[in-house]
Amino acid sequence: MAQFPIVRPVAADDYPGWLGLWQGYCAALGETVPPDITEGVWQRILAPDQPIWCLLACTADGVPVGIANYVLHPHTWSMKTVCYLEDLFVAPEARGSRAGQALIEGLAALGRKQGWRRVYWHTHEDNYRARTLYDRVVPRTDYIRYDVDL
Repeated sequence: MAQFPIVRPVAADDYPGWLGLWQGYCAALGETVPPDITEGVWQRILAPDQPIWCLLACTADGVPVGIANYVLHPHTWSMKTVCYLEDLFVAPEARGSRAGQALIEGLAALGRKQGWRRVYWHTHEDNYRARTLYDRVVPRTDYIRYDVDL
């Protein structure tokens, strides 16, 4: 019998589960993403020629309870691919189940298997619950991010 959480790549028929988690993530951030952008993100995740991918954390019954949308990209300090974990979300009812940690560990295992250089992510300073998880997984860096909106 499989143990919870099960981490696996998203499949085309996972759209309803992914969509509910995506909308929960956007709502948690106080953001509204237009339906055409949401559909475009989903199509990019499924397209093998795009750099956006997704892992799901699922219950033993296969119900999605967490998403990790990530972007693979080159960088200038190595010839290896780098992974940016752009969106990590676990449904409120599944928090404390280790689904978030399993998604990060699953992404790191995938990166080791595929020869990536690193996995990195950002979070809000006041995202204390998530930062508790992140601090258990890996020490925080001292980088500060700046954004130029275009």
